[in-house]
Amino acid sequence: MTDQITDIDEALGFTLPARHARGRLVRLGPVLDEILEAHAYPPAIEALLAEALTLTALIGSTLKDPTGQLTLQAQTQSGVVTLLVCDYRGGELRGYVQYDADKLAEAPAEPSLFALFGEGYLAITFDLAQTKERYQGIVPLDGETMAQAAESYFVQSEQIPTLINFGVKRGADGRHVAGGLFLQHLPEGEDGRERLHTRLDHPEWEHVSILGRTMGADELADPDLPLETLIWRLFNEEDEVRVLARTHLAKGCRCDADYIASVLAKFTPEDRADMADADGMIQVGCAFCAKSFPVPAIAAV
Repeated sequence: MTDQITDIDEALGFTLPARHARGRLVRLGPVLDEILEAHAYPPAIEALLAEALTLTALIGSTLKDPTGQLTLQAQTQSGVVTLLVCDYRGGELRGYVQYDADKLAEAPAEPSLFALFGEGYLAITFDLAQTKERYQGIVPLDGETMAQAAESYFVQSEQIPTLINFGVKRGADGRHVAGGLFLQHLPEGEDGRERLHTRLDHPEWEHVSILGRTMGADELADPDLPLETLIWRLFNEEDEVRVLARTHLAKGCRCDADYIASVLAKFTPEDRADMADADGMIQVGCAFCAKSFPVPAIAAV
């Protein structure tokens, strides 16, 4: 990995007007490291969260509402991973994983999605702050990868043909780079038309998806390849490719000491005393950023 990193922690959108399709490319670097380093996960769990964060950035950065939020949640009752949560809002990413260490020790070194989740489910939720609308779809965690599970979500829940691909690598220096490609067919080229009328066998989408599948994981995660170069490699023979504005990506956790104290203040003095440690402090941890917020039991009023 070189020191000169191109288009890192960025999302870049584009459209193919003649093909009635849109796309998004994402590359994560320091943001990914910052989130992963807060938890010190085993390699298999780290790789899973890296893919989930890439997926969250790909889908979340398509939101037109700048204050909207995309939440990705995967869970099972009996698998290695009991809960995975990632979310995106305004270019900020966060995520964490809860897992059973004993079951992970019995799993293969590079476990499949089924080995990690078993009979699991994937939920994707869109919260649009401007319109106060909320959309959620839940599908089984089918497929060998998180990308395949997400493709199933869009086909089953929204009936939109979608292609998703990831590339994640860790250099000798321990730093991560992840890249992702998101391609989607737009119904008859009209962004606002009812998605139920999308033709799943549209020949224009067939052409776009075939080209999209030629993009390898190594290219997506290559920090020396600009995102616009990847678009050109895929669609240089198209009559028109419209490149959209970039979105800068950052780690963002919304835990707040004052808010935590205000929540604790709603409990009775007796309840707060039961929550306190020997020093009279209530320790509240944030699952996303792994920070602990000590709040005096007496002062939480």
